Amino acid sequence: MRAVYSCVFYLLIPFILIRLIWRSIKAPAYRYRWSERFALYHKKYPQHVIWFHAVSVGEAEALFPLTRQVQQQFPDAQLLITTTTPTGSARVKAVMPDALHVYLPYDMPCVVSRFLRCFKPRIAVVMETEIWPNLFACCGKNNIPLYIINARLSEKSASGYRKIQALIFPTLAYVKLIAAQTLEDADRFIAMGANPEKVRTLGNIKFDVEVSSELIRQGLQLKVDFFGDRFVWLIASTHKDEEALFFDLYKQIKQVIPELLLVMVPRHPERFGEVKKLCEQNQLTVVLRSFGAGCDQQVDVYLADTMGELKMLYAAADAAFVGGSMVPVGGHNILEAAAVGVPVLFGPYMVNFKAIAEAVLRQHAAIQCQNNSEIISALIALHADPVYRLALAEKGRAFVLQNQGALTRIFELLKQDM
Repeated sequence: MRAVYSCVFYLLIPFILIRLIWRSIKAPAYRYRWSERFALYHKKYPQHVIWFHAVSVGEAEALFPLTRQVQQQFPDAQLLITTTTPTGSARVKAVMPDALHVYLPYDMPCVVSRFLRCFKPRIAVVMETEIWPNLFACCGKNNIPLYIINARLSEKSASGYRKIQALIFPTLAYVKLIAAQTLEDADRFIAMGANPEKVRTLGNIKFDVEVSSELIRQGLQLKVDFFGDRFVWLIASTHKDEEALFFDLYKQIKQVIPELLLVMVPRHPERFGEVKKLCEQNQLTVVLRSFGAGCDQQVDVYLADTMGELKMLYAAADAAFVGGSMVPVGGHNILEAAAVGVPVLFGPYMVNFKAIAEAVLRQHAAIQCQNNSEIISALIALHADPVYRLALAEKGRAFVLQNQGALTRIFELLKQDM
C-alpha cells in the first residue's frame, strides 16, 4: 500500500509545485527554498539533532516552551525545528535563533531518506496530527524514536484515515508513543490502528503558554501610548469573510460605545493588504501597526500587520474575540488570550478546539456567541460592567492555570531518548 501511495505522491509533484506558485501570488515566500522541500541542501548541517516538527505558527507557538526546556536541560544538543509554511518558518527563526530550521521535506522515499541522512536525528517529535507514511517508515528503518505529541484527531479526520487504514495501520506501528490531548483523541488513534500500549493521554501543552510580566507591561504601555481612553476590542486570527462581518458589527456597536476601537489581527500575513483595502471600502479610518502611529477618536481600525505580537496585543485589549470561529474554519487557540487576562469571546465553529471550548464554557470562563446579535449583546455587557469584565478575565486565567502540566509530562517521556 505504501508503494502505491509513493507512486501517487510522485505523480502529484507537478501539481504540488503549481500550488506553491499559486500561493506565492499572495505570499511571495512560497517561491523560495524549494530545494529544502526536496531535502537538497547547499551546506552541511550538524548531525545527531533533536528534531521537532510543527506545521505552522500555531503549532510552533505551542512547541516553543518545550524546546526551550530541552535547551535548558540539554545545552550541548543541537535542535532542528521543521515547519511546512513560510509563516511558521519566520516565527521559528525569530523565537529560536539558535535552532536549525528547514522546511519539512515532501513524503517521498528518496527525499525523506536524504533528509534523515543529512541530520541523523537522535529523536523525532511530531506535533499534533502529522502522519507521513514514508517519513515514519524511514524513521523506523533508521531506529529513530518517533513520538507524536499533543496529538489530536477529530472524528472527521479519523473517518478519513479509516478509509485508508491499510496504509495508516502499518505507519502508526513505527511510532514509539502517541501523547494524546484527550481521552477522545486517544480512543480515535487506537480505533485507527495504534497500539493501545503506545497511546497515553497527557493533556494539551497549549495550556502551558508562556506570558511574561514584561509582555504584559508592553501591552499595557501600548494601550496608554497608542489607544488612550478608547475601549479596545481585539479580533484575533481572522479569515476571509470574517473581517467584513466584524466591520459591520463595529458600526452597530459604536452607536452604543462611541469610544470603541477595533484592533484587527488577520491570521495570514499575505492578507494584510486585502484587509486594509476592505477597511477603506467600508469607509473606516485605518492605522497600520507597522506605521507606528497612535489612534485618536477618528480612527476606527488599528490593523496589526506584524507577526509575533498577538499576546502583547491581547494585553492592550479590553475584550478579545478569537476568529476562525465565525466561518467554518474550525476555530483557533483561545488559551493565549485567556492566559494574558483578557475577556475571551469566540464563535460557533470550534471543531478544532472542541474539548477546550466545552471545558472553558463549563467553567463560565469565556463567552461563545452563536450569531451577530449575541456578539453585540456580549460586548455591550462587557463594556457596561467592569466588574463582570474583570471576573471573566480572572476565570479565564484560572482555567488555563488549572489545566497546565502537559509540557512537564511530555518532557519526562521524551528526555529518555535525548
